[in-house]
Amino acid sequence: RDLHLSIRRQRQMCIRDSLGAINTAYLTFTKLRGIETACPTSGCEQVLSGPYATVLNQPLSLFGLLAYITIAVLALAPLALKSDGTGKTRSPVDQWAWLALFAGTTAMTIFSGYLMYIMVTKYIVLYGAKAVCVYCIVSALFATTLFVLTLIGRTWEDLGQLGFIGLAVGMVTIIGTLGVYAHIDRPVDADAGDSGTQQYSITSTSGPAELALAQHLKEIDAKMYSAFWCPHCHDQKQLFGKEAFKLIQYIECAPEGKNPQVELCQKSGLKGYPTWEINGKLLEGGAKPLKELATVSGYSGPSEFKNKM
Repeated sequence: RDLHLSIRRQRQMCIRDSLGAINTAYLTFTKLRGIETACPTSGCEQVLSGPYATVLNQPLSLFGLLAYITIAVLALAPLALKSDGTGKTRSPVDQWAWLALFAGTTAMTIFSGYLMYIMVTKYIVLYGAKAVCVYCIVSALFATTLFVLTLIGRTWEDLGQLGFIGLAVGMVTIIGTLGVYAHIDRPVDADAGDSGTQQYSITSTSGPAELALAQHLKEIDAKMYSAFWCPHCHDQKQLFGKEAFKLIQYIECAPEGKNPQVELCQKSGLKGYPTWEINGKLLEGGAKPLKELATVSGYSGPSEFKNKM
């Protein structure tokens, strides 16, 4: 009976694990290809392009996909093992596999819980329901379901050992997570000047055309809504160059940034960063080529831009 229950739970885990893998694989594909994620709310793109969505310069979803693959291997491998004939226990490999499943799903659940906390406190509280990331919630639900199925998937003989493993894994996961994201609340204030806080320095220089366009945008009161941690915003800054970007009217939307104007960003109904406000209209969709900004703003000066996408 115990053996049949274990096999049934493992099969259920494989189904949910496969769905979780598909979810993270899609997010990884769109992130690496630079494709906008299909989502009923603007929160998906906003959250998935935020500072918490990248670890070691790689999409966080990639690590989630690897985690789901690991869980799948641990859940599938014991299914090939045979019972010892009693119907209650199988091989020691099976027992270690379940312990590994417990440790892995515990870590995934705790980490997913932390990300849900971040989504609520850093996005939903500030921007409302439109900041909900559906894919993030789905992934957290799958991780939690895998943890529950692991707990009820077999009869655990040594609950003390299980509790010790859970406590140790939990502490390591929390400490590791806080360590990975520790830099986010301490943004680098490099080359900020009058443009606000940015996490990355602008390394490009400005040519005459970049300076002329920036001056034109300043004269028509154009605004660039951004966040210091936004990689697409940094790309936009790189296109202007260090000298020209100092002329741009930069609106910092991240509460942790320098001189943030969160209320103004909320009233503007932004769906993502960067967003330009030119002649009373919002221009969304990531970093824009300077020629496009020139056309939209009615710029008629020199157009030999040295910095290109």
